[in-house]
Amino acid sequence: MQPSLWLALAGAGVLISFTPGAGAINTMSNSLNSGFRRSLWGILGQQAALVVHILIVALGVGVLVASSPVAFNVIRYAGAAYLVYLGIRQFLHKPDLDQEKAAALRNEPGLSMFRRGLWVNLLNPKAVVFFLAFMPQFIRPEQPLLPQYVVLAATVIVIDVLVMWFFFAAAARSFQRFTRDARGQKVLNRTFGGLFVGVGVLLAAIH
Repeated sequence: MQPSLWLALAGAGVLISFTPGAGAINTMSNSLNSGFRRSLWGILGQQAALVVHILIVALGVGVLVASSPVAFNVIRYAGAAYLVYLGIRQFLHKPDLDQEKAAALRNEPGLSMFRRGLWVNLLNPKAVVFFLAFMPQFIRPEQPLLPQYVVLAATVIVIDVLVMWFFFAAAARSFQRFTRDARGQKVLNRTFGGLFVGVGVLLAAIH
């Protein structure tokens, strides 16, 4: 991949990563509940989903998903339902100042956060359609395809990890003071719960 083309790819990747969405909300929620460092597990799950989306598009299956209203809608509504479920669960979560229970929450297994991050991004067919429109701009068919897809995937993933961890997860640390009392916890739970539900509704409503 030519340096100028890679710079354009990197710039687009930065803009995409900074666009708020379900992944950013999930990252901030993990950072608040489990800590800045351990929020990386959820971010890695989200990247695994990005790899799947890129593979789907690279193998040509993305065209089928994008052109099949039934397949697209099944995935779209499943993703929306999952986000709404996460939002309702967060919204209804009762404030808990018990130190032992708080420690247990902060010690949520990394696999659990990874799996949640995977599903948050995986059940988003719009990502497939987006990559279907995005990836061809940076792929030159007359050149070997595999190295180009590897560079594209590595670039997008590294940028997304850096933005999610050092921007969204780090930003959530500024809200830590609200977790020290019941009222603050309630406000945060309802805020992030509402954001999850809102993104889920948008995913279901926007065609």
